[in-house]
Amino acid sequence: MSKLAIFFGPENGAVHRVAKSLASKMESQSPELIHVNDASVEDLARFDSIIFGISTIGRDTWDQKFGNVDWAKFMPTVSSFDFTGKKVAIFGLGDHITYAYHFVNSMGILAKTVIKNGATLVGKVNPEGYTFQDSEALEGGLFLGLPIDEDFEDELTDSRLDGWVAQLSKEL
Repeated sequence: MSKLAIFFGPENGAVHRVAKSLASKMESQSPELIHVNDASVEDLARFDSIIFGISTIGRDTWDQKFGNVDWAKFMPTVSSFDFTGKKVAIFGLGDHITYAYHFVNSMGILAKTVIKNGATLVGKVNPEGYTFQDSEALEGGLFLGLPIDEDFEDELTDSRLDGWVAQLSKEL
């Protein structure tokens, strides 16, 4: 069995909650939870399968003192890492009401980066059932990962995670 990690950020918010819930639902695969602020190239190299959790808008966006943490700090590592031979899935948190024209954009940016660096992207999701205006995470009629809206659709998170876990069990 391949080793699986869930890299997530930011910590102590919605992305963290969803990452923990996902890890619980994937308990049989013993995923390791890794906060991106503590992650390194060596951590990426240790795993055959990686799930990334990212938010489009987070506290680091609004508060300058958080500008060099979480994904702002880890993205250069991801951007220069060779993902050849690795399967990568991504869940992205977004707000489909307030940010309807930027819904889960960071998930799309991250997905395109890992694909460019050789990853096999898995866990693409049909946009049916989602309401939004535009998203950089939409390509070829599919989301490049699992969108989650904890602000306005938190009641759907659990069932969306269940469906995605079933999908990933076949793809990872």
